[in-house]
Amino acid sequence: MIEFQTPLAFLLVLILPILIWLRLRKKNTAALRFSSLDILVSSKPSWRIRLRRPVLFTLRILCLLLLIIALARPRHGTKKTVVATEGVAIELVVDCSGSMAEPMDYFGTQATKLEAVKKVVGEFVNGNSDQLKGRPGDLIGLITYATYPETLCPLVHSHDILLEFLKNAQPIQHRQLGNTAIGDALALASSRLYTAETELENQTKKHASKTQSTEAADTFKIKSKIIILLTDGMQNAGKYQPMDAAELAKKWDIKIYAIGVASDMYQDTFFGRQMIPASQQINEPLLTAVAQSTGGQYFHAKNAQALKQIYETIDSLEKSTVESVQYTQYAEKFAPFANAALVILVLEILASSTILRKIP
Repeated sequence: MIEFQTPLAFLLVLILPILIWLRLRKKNTAALRFSSLDILVSSKPSWRIRLRRPVLFTLRILCLLLLIIALARPRHGTKKTVVATEGVAIELVVDCSGSMAEPMDYFGTQATKLEAVKKVVGEFVNGNSDQLKGRPGDLIGLITYATYPETLCPLVHSHDILLEFLKNAQPIQHRQLGNTAIGDALALASSRLYTAETELENQTKKHASKTQSTEAADTFKIKSKIIILLTDGMQNAGKYQPMDAAELAKKWDIKIYAIGVASDMYQDTFFGRQMIPASQQINEPLLTAVAQSTGGQYFHAKNAQALKQIYETIDSLEKSTVESVQYTQYAEKFAPFANAALVILVLEILASSTILRKIP
């Protein structure tokens, strides 16, 4: 895109027709006077004499025209768009203990609890045609846990790889490794979020110092940090207690949303088949206290439909801000016109002093 920074300079072009008119109106006057010109009538003027005045005058006009264009400051603009995002840093903390292999109805089809969670979380991250629009502008990481927590995927913008890791997650059936360490998982998630925010701030400052501009450097800012904890059991393993991990999250300004996945179920016991209420499968008072201490909420999901509605609620509570900032970089283009005018002026001077020289 070519534009002129000072287009009013083109008003000077109006002077050129005046100069041409004055030049044509000017009558030739004799430099020397003779008593008679009869002896010169038969002699014809050479091509140098014929070309001298029009060529030199044309060169002068062309030089002035090029200088006027240079004064108008032509420049080439390149439009660039920077997407400035204030996103949410989200750690998905998913229970993979042995109980997550228990059956759960998923909109009329039979699935395990973990399979239902995978499908709902996938819609939460990528969106669907319904209420969930996806989280394309957010940093999202994945931690699974049973007896020990494990970072399956660090905080990333590219969510395809995260969902691939989630897809491959499986319940841990080993008796000693299939317990539930909620506190350790929360502590690990909090540490990952805190570290990610610190590293992002350092990278932004480093980039800004190199470019001496924060316009392009501050393309992503962490608006808020949240942990979405999902569990179907009680704390029975780990070093940290859930409330201790919650205090750590609160210290680092991290909000916890806790989801308890449990429904009334029947189980064969020594005394026969008995119903186990959902309240006996998960510690709802503890999960509520953990979430509320950080400014978050606790949700109870008794089926896949309720689980989906919970993620829709969290999605509406934690919004990202995406702004498209457009700016133009300019490259000055007046130099070629100014240089061309200088060359033409030099040619005019050389020509008037040599082959088109005027002899009195």
